[in-house]
Amino acid sequence: MLSRFATRLNSFASAPHLQWPDLSGKPGMMQMAERAATVRGLTDVDLNFPDHVSGEPVDIARRIGDLGLSINGLAMRYYTNPAFKRGAFTNPDAAVRREAIDLTKRGIDAARAMGAALMTIWLGQDGFDYNFQLDYGQAWDWEVAGIREVAEHDPDCRVSIEYKPDEPRAQSLLRDAATTLLAIVEAGSPNLGVTVDFAHALYAGEQPALAAHLINRRSRLLGVHLNDGYGKRDDGLMVGAVHLRSTLELLHQIRRDGFDGALYFDTFPDMSGLDPVAECEANIATVRRLLEIADGLAGDNGLADALARQDAVASQRIVNRALLGA
Repeated sequence: MLSRFATRLNSFASAPHLQWPDLSGKPGMMQMAERAATVRGLTDVDLNFPDHVSGEPVDIARRIGDLGLSINGLAMRYYTNPAFKRGAFTNPDAAVRREAIDLTKRGIDAARAMGAALMTIWLGQDGFDYNFQLDYGQAWDWEVAGIREVAEHDPDCRVSIEYKPDEPRAQSLLRDAATTLLAIVEAGSPNLGVTVDFAHALYAGEQPALAAHLINRRSRLLGVHLNDGYGKRDDGLMVGAVHLRSTLELLHQIRRDGFDGALYFDTFPDMSGLDPVAECEANIATVRRLLEIADGLAGDNGLADALARQDAVASQRIVNRALLGA
C-alpha cells in the first residue's frame, strides 16, 4: 500500500496564532517544519527552492530528519528575479533564461545534497497573456532546450514537470498532460517525468485518472499532488471535498499502474485560516480510507468485468457499495 505522505510546507503558516501566539511576522521554514512534524501519519515534506533553502542543504536535511521527517524532493520557484514574470526558460532575454536554468541546476544540486532525488519544476511564468505576444515556435524551442539542459545536469535526479493551465500567466505553455508529454518527448532525457496535480487536471478539462495513466504509458508519473476544487481554478481544497469519486478513481488507477512515490498534499488551509495540522491529518485519513477501498476494488472481479463491458450501471453499483455500503 502507498504509505508515504508528503505536504506543502507553506501550509503550516496558516492560523499562526494557534501555534505561535506571540509571533510577529511570518514563521520561518524550520518553524513550519516543526509544526508539520506534529501531524500524525506525515512522513515527508517538499521544500521550495530557493525559498526554503537559504542555509547549507546538508544541515537543513539533518534538522528536518531530526524531526522524524524525510525530504521527498524540492520544487522550483522562479520569483527571485522580477524579470521572471515574463518567463523563466522562455524569457525573451537570454541572460534571464540563463539565470533561470542555472538556478534550477543549483536546486538540483541542493536536492542531491539533501539526499533527495526528485526536482519538481512548475513553469508557470512560461506562457503568454495576449494574442501576438509570443513567437510560439521560438518559445517552444527555448522551453524544450531549458528542460533538456536541467535534466541532463544530473541524470540520477528525476525531474518532474508539473503542468497547470494558467496562473500566473493567462495561458501557460505547459498547460495539460498532452502538451507536457510532447515537450518531454522532444527533450528526450530519460530522467524526465510528470507530476499530476488533481486540481490542475480538473481545470485543464482532464479526467485525472486518465491523465495519470497516459503519462505512465508515454513517460513516467513521478509525482501525485492531491487536493480538490470546483474545476475553475486551483482551489487547494481538502482531498475528496468535492470530487471524492474521481479521487478514488485516480488512486485506483495509479495503484494499477505501479506508482510507489509519496502522495503529496498540495492544499491551501492558509486561504481560509484552517488549522493546518488538523487539515493535513484529515487529508491523510481520507486517503488511507480511499486506498483501502481501492485495494478492495482492485480485487473485485465484478468491477473488472464491468469495465471490460463498459457497463457504467454495473460499475457504479460496485463503487457505490464500496463507498456507501449500499
